[in-house]
Amino acid sequence: MRLNVTINGEQRQADDVWEGESLLYVLRERLGLPGSKNACEQGECGSCTVYLDDVPVCACLVAAGQAEGRTVRTVEGLADGDTLDPLQQSFVDAGAVQCGFCTPGLVVAAHDLLNRVPDPSDEEIREALAGNLCRCTGYEKILDAVRAVAKGGVA
Repeated sequence: MRLNVTINGEQRQADDVWEGESLLYVLRERLGLPGSKNACEQGECGSCTVYLDDVPVCACLVAAGQAEGRTVRTVEGLADGDTLDPLQQSFVDAGAVQCGFCTPGLVVAAHDLLNRVPDPSDEEIREALAGNLCRCTGYEKILDAVRAVAKGGVA
């Protein structure tokens, strides 16, 4: 099938897509958007989190056919050209980026939280990020990055 989807504000097409192929595979392998990571392929780690029609989803669990005619926003789409989104920059500044596998999913999940709750409590941050696993950190620098943006305004 031909997949027609708006990704990061741009209409994109992918040909010869099997309906059951994951959205994650299409994004990474067919459309050249490697930001979302392929870690568990079971929706357990959150590394592949993207927005689908403004709702965060694990792209590994979304069949490509389900994205037909819909809107996807990836971690790459949060930036404005070469200018990182404030949350992306905060992750860099706080040292919340280590191996980088979990970072895209954490950034998208935190971005969604800050759009819904501009000044979240630590409990709200932890709850929002609970579906994202990181093997490198103790999460404190990640929480610091989210807190810093919450103090400074909208993500």
